[in-house]
Amino acid sequence: MTQSMQRSNDGIRIFSTAPQSRVVDRELFVRNIVEIAQWSEQAGCEGILIYTDNSLVDPWLVAQLIIENTKALCPLVAIQPVYMHPYTVAKMVASFGHLYKRRIYLNMLAGGFKNDLASLMDCTPHDKRYARLVEYTTIIQELLRGSAPVSYQGEFYAVDKLRMTPSLDANLFPGVIVSGSSEAGMAAASALGAIAMKYPQPTQQETQHEQHSGDSGIRIGIVARKTAEEAWEVAHARFPGDRKGQLTHQLAMKTSDSQWHKQLSQLAEESKSNGSPYWLWPFENYNTFCPYLVGSYEEVAAELGKYISQGFRTFILDIPVAAEDLQHSNLAFVRAQQMVSK
Repeated sequence: MTQSMQRSNDGIRIFSTAPQSRVVDRELFVRNIVEIAQWSEQAGCEGILIYTDNSLVDPWLVAQLIIENTKALCPLVAIQPVYMHPYTVAKMVASFGHLYKRRIYLNMLAGGFKNDLASLMDCTPHDKRYARLVEYTTIIQELLRGSAPVSYQGEFYAVDKLRMTPSLDANLFPGVIVSGSSEAGMAAASALGAIAMKYPQPTQQETQHEQHSGDSGIRIGIVARKTAEEAWEVAHARFPGDRKGQLTHQLAMKTSDSQWHKQLSQLAEESKSNGSPYWLWPFENYNTFCPYLVGSYEEVAAELGKYISQGFRTFILDIPVAAEDLQHSNLAFVRAQQMVSK
């Protein structure tokens, strides 16, 4: 590629996503992780999202695997507060900085799959989980700033004269991402100075988040090719109808209190036949958790350009199937930035 997707003068950050252990054969998983991480780095991505839930391998071990097989790619580690104390998260970030001199991003999760939380006896209501997340992340940030011992007394967490050793270089201070799909999530992102990340609506329905003073981003899949016909052929071959997946999606919809899940489910019917590149079929079939943009480079670039103009500066792409996926996405992003800069 002649141009990369790495942060541009417009401040655009692009992350890819690592595969999940539950859907990749055990014998192939490590190789798959390494391949996708290396594709992402070669494409110029800032980092790579690593999922977490009760069914997946530990994301910190995946992060270490990625760091040891790339030169600069930043792991974006999903953090579930129920799994570990905030001190442990800060210790992991500081340790990666000390051992590898690599920056870590933190994807702070307020919730998760309902059955996962129930198994862990976490019955905290939706908005309270965001209040807890603010306390949790605040302790992590204060520990990693390292200017003084940290004392904190909150509703959910308390520490007294706690210091982080080894200290973290200031230029390795972690970026923080928080879901901004609900008012509670947006408020948490603002309180933490975090990137407010959401699953976007179609561009004509999307608006800037005026209540959020910091950066905003979206989670989106992309299938872009030279022509729309070729792109849709690839998209339909990759995501055929799956009745089992549709039933799983419907069940998840009934049991989830996730705002983004409900929003995307409502949008699915509206976007089926409007001729837009915005596509929710993979989400409806439980193939993935994000909307897709499908079309020619120009069509996808036009939609990306609208999102950029609406204030979104961070993009998390879906799991690439091949290195070419990132190359095609790259062409669309380059053209989108050219459109915005005119």
